[in-house]
Amino acid sequence: MSQATTTTASTNAGQLCIWTDTDPNTEADFNAWYDREHMQERVAIPGFRSARRFLANDGGARRYLALYVTASLDVFHSDAYRQAFTVQTDWSMQNFTRMSNTQRRVGEQRFEAGAGEGGHAAIFIASPQAVASQAWRDAAHAVTLTPGMHAVRVFVTDASLSAPLPTSDGVATTAPQDALVIVEGSTNAAARDTAAQLATLADVQPTADTVRSFDLLWRLAA
Repeated sequence: MSQATTTTASTNAGQLCIWTDTDPNTEADFNAWYDREHMQERVAIPGFRSARRFLANDGGARRYLALYVTASLDVFHSDAYRQAFTVQTDWSMQNFTRMSNTQRRVGEQRFEAGAGEGGHAAIFIASPQAVASQAWRDAAHAVTLTPGMHAVRVFVTDASLSAPLPTSDGVATTAPQDALVIVEGSTNAAARDTAAQLATLADVQPTADTVRSFDLLWRLAA
C-alpha cells in the first residue's frame, strides 16, 4: 500500500517589501494614501502581522520603503490576499501610477539575529547563498550584541510571488530571487556601519548605492 505524501506549511515569517519613489508634486497625497488607507487595508488581511514605513536618510533614489510582515509566506497565496491585490481602490490606482523605479519583493524569513525593531534600518541585497553561510550568520549574531544594534533579518525573495507594480513610466523592475538583508539599530550610524560590514562579508561592495539607510516613519500592528 502506498503512503500519502503530506505537505507541511512553512512556519517562517513572510514579508512584502515595496521600495519606491513617487512624484514630488503629489507626494503629500501619496503619504496620506499610505498612512490613511493602504497600510490599514493590508494589515486587515488575515495573516498580516504588521506594517512599517521608512524614509531614506541618505539622499539616494527610491526614498520610500514599506515592509509588511506576515505569519508565513502562505498568506500571499490566500484568497484574501489575492482579492486585496487584484481589487484596488481609485486612490490606490492613482498613487500606483505616481510611483517610479519601484521594486516589489515577497519573501520568506530565513534568518534572524537579535530581537525587536529599531528606529533606523539599513538594507542591502545579496545572494541567498552568501548570507546562508555559517561564518556570515555567526558575524550577524555577533554584531547584534554591539551598542546601538538590535536585529539582523534575511528575507529570501520568491520571484514567483514578486510580480512588479506598474510605475509612472509604464516600466516595472522585476525582482530576481535574491536576499534582502535588513539591519536595525537605535542610531543611523550603527545600522549603516553594521550593514556595510555584513555586506562586505556577503561579497557585496558597500557603496552609497548598495547599502541604503532609512528612518522609521511609523508602524501599524494588526
